[in-house]
Amino acid sequence: MLKAALRNALAHKAHLVMTVLAVCLGVAFFSGTLVFGETSTAANRAAASENLADLSVRVSPKPPKPGESAPRGRPPALDDATVAKLAGISGVDSVRPSISGSAVLNTADGNPMRSAKRGGNRADAWIPGPGGEDPRFSIAQGHTPRTGDEIALDAGTAARGKHKIGDEITLATNGPVMHKRLVGIVTTKDTRVSSGTGTLVLFDKVTARDIFGQPGAYSSIDLTARPGTSDFDLAKRVTDTLGADRAETSTASDLVAQQDRYVSVLVRSNEKVALIYALVALFIGSFLIVNTFTMLVARRSREIALLRAIGASRRQVVRSLLIEAGLVGLLSSALGLGLGLGLAVAMPHLMTIDGSATPTGPLVIGATPIAAALFVGVGLTVLSAWLPSRKASKIAPVEALRAVHQPPSATASRYRAVAGGLLTFGGAALLISLSGAEDASDENLQNAVFGTFGLIVGLLMLAPILAVPMIRAGGKLTTRFGAAGRLSRENALRDPRRTAATASAVIVSTALVVGLATIAHSSAQALDRQAAAGLTADHLITADQMTGIDQVTARKIADTPGVRTASAIADGQILLGGDNLSVTGVDPAGLDNVMKLDFVSGSLKDLKAGAIAVSETTAREHHLKAGSRAKTTPGFGRDDIRTYTVIGVYRDNPTAGPAIGDRAEIQHLDEHSETSQYFTRVLVAADKNGVSKAKLLDATGKNPLLTVQSRDEFVAEASGAMGIVINLMYGLLFLGGAISAIGIANTLAMSITDRTREIGALRAIGMHRAGIRTMIRLEALTVAAFGTILGMVSGISGAWAVSSLANGSIKQYEFILPWGTLLATCALSLAVGILAAALPARRAAGLSPLEAVAES
Repeated sequence: MLKAALRNALAHKAHLVMTVLAVCLGVAFFSGTLVFGETSTAANRAAASENLADLSVRVSPKPPKPGESAPRGRPPALDDATVAKLAGISGVDSVRPSISGSAVLNTADGNPMRSAKRGGNRADAWIPGPGGEDPRFSIAQGHTPRTGDEIALDAGTAARGKHKIGDEITLATNGPVMHKRLVGIVTTKDTRVSSGTGTLVLFDKVTARDIFGQPGAYSSIDLTARPGTSDFDLAKRVTDTLGADRAETSTASDLVAQQDRYVSVLVRSNEKVALIYALVALFIGSFLIVNTFTMLVARRSREIALLRAIGASRRQVVRSLLIEAGLVGLLSSALGLGLGLGLAVAMPHLMTIDGSATPTGPLVIGATPIAAALFVGVGLTVLSAWLPSRKASKIAPVEALRAVHQPPSATASRYRAVAGGLLTFGGAALLISLSGAEDASDENLQNAVFGTFGLIVGLLMLAPILAVPMIRAGGKLTTRFGAAGRLSRENALRDPRRTAATASAVIVSTALVVGLATIAHSSAQALDRQAAAGLTADHLITADQMTGIDQVTARKIADTPGVRTASAIADGQILLGGDNLSVTGVDPAGLDNVMKLDFVSGSLKDLKAGAIAVSETTAREHHLKAGSRAKTTPGFGRDDIRTYTVIGVYRDNPTAGPAIGDRAEIQHLDEHSETSQYFTRVLVAADKNGVSKAKLLDATGKNPLLTVQSRDEFVAEASGAMGIVINLMYGLLFLGGAISAIGIANTLAMSITDRTREIGALRAIGMHRAGIRTMIRLEALTVAAFGTILGMVSGISGAWAVSSLANGSIKQYEFILPWGTLLATCALSLAVGILAAALPARRAAGLSPLEAVAES
């Protein structure tokens, strides 16, 4: 039977190519998304991970206890004397002191180069070793920084910032802006920088100490153990030498464990996105593969009958078809995996949001994508061939020889209709039951998922039944094209199951895109309204979370021509009832010009130290009202109790946050913080002449740690998280469109082969080639339109059910249809049908009438 399988495959070269293409695409999308997921995870892990090679033990200063400050007058825990002492410990091979911190610089165009990763904006000191070189960095151009006015950058930072040797660089570490001259460019093996998302600034040792520590101090000291000395033993010797009250030690394994915990949380979202793409690719691709093999086996029923007539058993027939499917699957798996690697390379560029940098790295090809390629290419292909081949082998040879196509039994159709009806009804009932939901609890989310899934699968099962009335109704439009239009309608109705199977990929991809688009659009609109409702300022200036806005800068902003009110805000944290609560510290004077507060009870008239106002949500959760007394602690690790009097309750306001307090008091919640005297935000209201963003940037000294936004930019940023969902939506649309196009083209190509004599007869009785092309294109358009309508119904129904759940999480959420996206999705789905029909229509129109009629 192996020879029979090989000959059958080679005897139908056109079908072989189309089948390989169908399976290849399914494998490519599935394995490609898995490779992308592993590569993206590895790149993000490298971007957030420190290179711990050659490190055995890290020595750091002992931090003060929460709520305490370091004793004054005490010498640095780590200094040059400490380095010499550590070098003398038995088992130490090398000692590498470092002075590190964070620094953000501007590009040559004046835009801040901020990294979204923790530790991404690196700042270090050039500390030469015994040989005069710092082993962490290699000089590529220029020289190392020697004075306080000089810095060096890594090559990647300099290239992305468009900086060159001799340029004046604007940067900031923690406070006022600085200007330094670039004197050197270095290279580093630190993946947090070399991955393409981080930055590195090098200072000389004295300047780094002034900025990040105290004179003579180091921030950490790395030790490398000699062969034969364990990291644990070395760490114990260091503790015994320095004392546990002065320094703390971490072995390389401790640092790796800490780093892995952080990175695992960081890359979790990337893994989820890749998994969603992979599952969607598998789900849609499986329809394509199953549909292709179902049609392939069905059209070869005569050939199977002939094998049965000359003595082949049912088992031999099935085995021959499965061997053929396995060979096709192996070839398709290899080709699909190669194509998937190309897709994995392109996906980071397709998923980049707002031009932001994404970590780069080599492709990671693990065992999972290879196993997935074989599972989809071989396993799913063999399974797809087994079901129709087993059915075809049961048909009597004489009966199969009479007709190419055998319609499904009435019993099977009834079972399918009943199962589809139950799933559709059950899914719709679950979605309707959520209309009165008040929150997004786990139970409600599960019901929404199951309801949407049941509705989609139910419609897929009912699609052959729904196809007849829907296509007949749509035929009123196609018949306007004359005989070609009428024939296209009848061709689509000839085999409703084949039409439904062909449209399945369109149904699924359209449902996903429409559902996600509607949810994202409704959420973005709600977040926009929520942000705009609480903010009346014209501009908003915010500080990086590790720094603040000093009083001098705040005064310059207030004195800028065109500024009517500049209200500086200090944000703090308190513990209320065990919950961490953000408190917005304000000065009531002029606050009405920049912030809109709608009080349910009380007001800010009596705001002073010891008084706070709270939002409705905070009041409800902690059972507070105007006049209540709230016992709090200033933060984690503190045990001192502060009691506040609630002077008012206001409607939820994203600008004000959960609570409002006296600015001077909030600034001193953590007296030991380096930024306790700074402000976190400045809300600016312009006078009648207005003030430009450029003037406010000049007032801040173009500090890269500060962000200046107009009111419109701030409101747009509030819904910026929806950008990920929207990018995901477009990715799914592209994915579904590509698979749908191949599925429709494949179906039409096989259909044209089956209808060769019919097309020849049409040509013989006078239908011209343009009419044949129109007929095939309209048939494809009919299938695409049928799938689009069912997909729209499923997607919009699921999004409508989610609207009740979203109301519990996002205030002011309303179910709003994104008409522009819906029209674009419809247009693209119909365009997919037309484009998919291009080659089959051209092939059909090119058939010779006499040769087509004569073909057996």
